[in-house]
Amino acid sequence: MKKYLTLLLMFVSAVTFMSCGNDEPENPDKPETENPSEPGTPVEPSTDSKILVAYFSWGGTTERMAKMIAEQTDATLFEIEPVVPYPTEYTPCTEVALQERDNNARPAIKDKVENWNDYDVVFIGCPVWWHTAPMIINTFSESYDFKDKIVVPFCTYASTYRDETLAKIRQLTGKVGAD
Repeated sequence: MKKYLTLLLMFVSAVTFMSCGNDEPENPDKPETENPSEPGTPVEPSTDSKILVAYFSWGGTTERMAKMIAEQTDATLFEIEPVVPYPTEYTPCTEVALQERDNNARPAIKDKVENWNDYDVVFIGCPVWWHTAPMIINTFSESYDFKDKIVVPFCTYASTYRDETLAKIRQLTGKVGAD
């Protein structure tokens, strides 16, 4: 089963590297799957792992990727949805995102993950906004205890800042490896 899950995660990575979009502010689309505590090491969850795919998506690109991952891993989907929605137009949305980043904001999230302690593996996905994860990812990461969980960050982006965004998610969840 470990072999199957490893192959599945490799497939998800390959599909992600091929999918790029520009429908989210600043830089969208690509997940990376590695064990955050040991960079470069494939994630190998146990055969009975319960998986959560938590994602924030503005324009739909990250949502599509999250659904692909959930389908391939038989995971539960959780949308990280802000209480106050972001503007639907691109430029006003980027302005709000920049203001949140500059003010180190923590936008409120509508719902909570049910049965958090049941999950062993948590995928966290988001677009890259202003060279990093949107501030709502900070809110999500600070709302839960990631001890004893495998965290698999993924992000969607147009061209750059993927590594910085993935590193930020690892840092927020306490899963920083020796990079």
